[in-house]
Amino acid sequence: MAGRFGAVVTAMVTPFHEDHTLDLETARSLAAHLYEHGTETLVVSGSTGESPTLSHKEKLELFRAVLEVAKGRGKVLAGTGTYDTAETLELSREAEALGADGLLLVTPYYNKPPQAGLLEHFTRVAQAVQIPVMAYNIPGRTGIRIEHDTLLRLAEVPNIVAVKDSTGDFQAMFLLLSGLAAIALVAALAFPGERASSEAIATVAR
Repeated sequence: MAGRFGAVVTAMVTPFHEDHTLDLETARSLAAHLYEHGTETLVVSGSTGESPTLSHKEKLELFRAVLEVAKGRGKVLAGTGTYDTAETLELSREAEALGADGLLLVTPYYNKPPQAGLLEHFTRVAQAVQIPVMAYNIPGRTGIRIEHDTLLRLAEVPNIVAVKDSTGDFQAMFLLLSGLAAIALVAALAFPGERASSEAIATVAR
């Protein structure tokens, strides 16, 4: 079943010229090709898109180029996560202003913050924008994992709507989904006759 970003979400590579500058013309052509061949949402400036090596300015140029192509064709998830909360906040607001349909926020890498720090980081960024946020859990690259309980807490934030799970831990994924389903069920019982809202689920989760 397709989610809010569709059934095919493609992580796009970032093209470069021989001198290592962004090749925006090729980026536009690649984006058009991917949309024309079934992609419903493009992830721009993710791991596959060389996010850690792109400057703030380059990311904005890349977002702008792909968003131009995306009009009427599909959606764009902008990879705005960094290891700096202030930088992530600024880039996320700018991506939203450009017209991004959602944000991909990678776990802060290298710093290895505690779980309370991860919760604060993702929550502050999500609350600074109006568009949907997808948390990116990839401990093999970042050195830190978003743990089960932290993910359940993040699910209380209304616009944190998804997790890109690159842990490879299928048992943990099953337990997470079971936990979210249980919370939703209890919320539905606590608020009979109503569709369980994010506020109701958050109330029960607490």
